[in-house]
Amino acid sequence: MNCALQSFISRSEKDTADFAREFAKTLRPGDIVAFFGGLGAGKTTFTRYMCEALDCRDDVSSPTFALVHCYRAKFPIYHFDMYRINGFDNLYSTGFFDYLDAGGVLVIEWSENVLEFLPKDMIRVDIKRISDNEREITVKRGEEE
Repeated sequence: MNCALQSFISRSEKDTADFAREFAKTLRPGDIVAFFGGLGAGKTTFTRYMCEALDCRDDVSSPTFALVHCYRAKFPIYHFDMYRINGFDNLYSTGFFDYLDAGGVLVIEWSENVLEFLPKDMIRVDIKRISDNEREITVKRGEEE
């Protein structure tokens, strides 16, 4: 996981779980994990296994209506859903900017809706649905190509 760009084909939920757990080992407080991918791609599933690897003591679920869930783990994890967020004012109203300095990891689903406001050093995770069971998962760290 030390490379700037990594791509992986998951052929099952177990493959995704294994990849997410390994990915979680690279995370540190202050990291921002920005997920990109359509409905049903597996963003929340990936997040669940990632949190599990970080000794999360809470149930992980999509924060669609709450907008943010806070999980107790090895370090705090703040899980955002930006599906219904558009523009700076909407993003500001979620409290997002306060979490940037909270000392945890921010996990953001539907990051494409707030991309222009995310730090350039974010960790970008693209999940592309290939079939019912297959996903292409690409991790890109920072601005590097």
